[in-house]
Amino acid sequence: MPSDLSTAVPVEPIAADAAAVDEQRRFPRAAIDELGRGGLLGLGLPGSNGGAGSNPLEFVNVVEQIAGACASTGMVYVMHIVGAQTLLAGIDGEDGPGPKQEALEAMAAGRHLTTLAYSERGSRSHFWAQVSHAREDGDAIFVDADKTWATSAGEADSYVLATGAPGTDDPLSTELYLVASDAPAVTIPRHFDGLGMRGNASAPLQVRDLRLERERRLGGERSGFGLMMTATLPWFALGSAACSVGIAGAALDAVVEHAKGARLGHEGSTLADVPGVRARLAHSRIRLRESRALLHEVAGEVARGEATAQEGVLAVKASAAEMAVEVTDLAMRVGGGVAYSKHGPLERHLRDARAASVMAPTTELLHDFLGKALTGQDLF
Repeated sequence: MPSDLSTAVPVEPIAADAAAVDEQRRFPRAAIDELGRGGLLGLGLPGSNGGAGSNPLEFVNVVEQIAGACASTGMVYVMHIVGAQTLLAGIDGEDGPGPKQEALEAMAAGRHLTTLAYSERGSRSHFWAQVSHAREDGDAIFVDADKTWATSAGEADSYVLATGAPGTDDPLSTELYLVASDAPAVTIPRHFDGLGMRGNASAPLQVRDLRLERERRLGGERSGFGLMMTATLPWFALGSAACSVGIAGAALDAVVEHAKGARLGHEGSTLADVPGVRARLAHSRIRLRESRALLHEVAGEVARGEATAQEGVLAVKASAAEMAVEVTDLAMRVGGGVAYSKHGPLERHLRDARAASVMAPTTELLHDFLGKALTGQDLF
């Protein structure tokens, strides 16, 4: 296994299948299997679990490459790593075998894909707030919930599922559980047919009378909110931002090549000879580099556990999401009518780029949170 996992990303086969994944709304199973064989499903997991180690900086480099090749695969991968990191944080201090340790070892071996099941009908993009509340019955708990969006629904091997803790109606008093995706109590009422990232199998989950043993709980009683804030949010913000950077980078690379090759025969020149085109390309490159620089800065802060990491985590997803929308829009303008054709990748990049700004936490919520943090107010 390479010491630097970013060199192990199978970019070419992922990119070769991206258009079909999008057009057919097909889950990128071949790409995920390839990532598993390369050890990338174990990125961030310690050697004690058979994982590849690594840190947030390498994570964002890997995600940028995957998302630049196929945004659907990139988002599936991000949600897997976020779920794995949340699970890892939730077993801190636990010893001995069990379903959580077994899942981590299978992830490290490339045999297990996980994802999150947080957002609920009623709390919408406020994924940290749970409308459902578990009930206790002897040594087990039972859950009824309607989850609005779960990436890799029906395709992952497990869900990290959030629910309100038993005995409380506080939406922030939550617990997380590792749930097998083939549990009969978990069903998919309808499937995703979205504008972009069409192959990520995002769908609602209907959970009815799901029985869970306490050994499947991550962390202690009512610890879910803390795990969401300290593990889920930082890794998801970084991963989502890296997806946006990857999409924008791929769009810019494609339109630069188009500008250099598209000829204006009557003038004996190319699009790249038009000053306005060059200005748009230059502006796009500047915006891309700004977002990539912020992404790497925040990833470093998270890796080092610096106090400034919270502000960066709140900023990085919003920054990258808006940049990707801007850059893909400029790419479409430079590409002109050809860019609107499905024979090329630009219209797909344009659609894929829109997802991040509405994915929880939305850009508007992140701006509000950052404003609260800057003025010394509680976020929740």
